[in-house]
Amino acid sequence: MAATRTAEVTWNGSLAEGKGTIDYVTSGSFTRLPVTWASRTETADGRTSPEELVAAAHASCYAMAFSGGLGRNGTPPASLRVSAVVTFDKVETGWRVVSSALTVRGNVPGLDAATFARLAEAAKDGCPISQALKGNVALSVEATLEG
Repeated sequence: MAATRTAEVTWNGSLAEGKGTIDYVTSGSFTRLPVTWASRTETADGRTSPEELVAAAHASCYAMAFSGGLGRNGTPPASLRVSAVVTFDKVETGWRVVSSALTVRGNVPGLDAATFARLAEAAKDGCPISQALKGNVALSVEATLEG
């Protein structure tokens, strides 16, 4: 069964001087998040950006994909800490998301570092958000097995 999610945004003004808000998301878990062009290209100053939301989506999707892969391997994680750094840059053709760099640190009892690294890479390739970005955005993962 397909799952659908909705987000609604209001924007007022020009690109450079205007501002917007993410007014609604299906889950209701957040509302009224401010967004501006400056929050994308300069400093956040308490506002979000599409790229920050992509980073959150990629990190959370990857954590789920990696946890699933570790579980299928018979070595479910005690914990995973994942971050995603999404880079938005001006290139010849204009502004675009150029990369998403994942970093994962995991505590996985009974697993060796080589298998952890192999499964981390597989999760990067299999994560649905990675699949949506693949071919348009450089994707990477740095994996460290702890404890």
